[in-house]
Amino acid sequence: PKIQQKKTLEISLMAPKRKATVGEPLQTRVTRSQTRNGNSKPVSVDPVSPKPKRVKKGTVSEAKSKVKAPVDSGSKKIVVVEHCTQCSQFKIRAVKVKEELEKGVPGLEVRVNPEKPRRGCFEIRVDGVKGEKFVCLLDMKRPFGPMKALNMDKVISEIIEKIK
Repeated sequence: PKIQQKKTLEISLMAPKRKATVGEPLQTRVTRSQTRNGNSKPVSVDPVSPKPKRVKKGTVSEAKSKVKAPVDSGSKKIVVVEHCTQCSQFKIRAVKVKEELEKGVPGLEVRVNPEKPRRGCFEIRVDGVKGEKFVCLLDMKRPFGPMKALNMDKVISEIIEKIK
């Protein structure tokens, strides 16, 4: 019983918060850092205006706009190798394709995963709006049979012939 009385006393001793009226000027608030500096002006508090929402840095749309910068189409061809990061088998094949294409075609730029890759995807294509797709394996499930069945040396040689 004594504990309950104490709680009720604490609640009754607290003063109610005062709401700002329309004709009343806004209150100013002084922070500890402002009192240390001495020359700072107090910040006025507006109880009506909501806080602005924060914007995430590095969103997907920003990443896409950075990747697709204007490039001279006549100077270099760009081949994109998109591979899933779920399994190391994708990465092994993507690195092999990149190395072989750069050796086989001088002046060719090969990019591996310039954007966030799709899950279960292995795709080799020419970069651009009307980019030709050489290999397109989508939505593969483990154990990634279609990708493992590919003869990578044959695929790479066919791509080199098409690019030249």
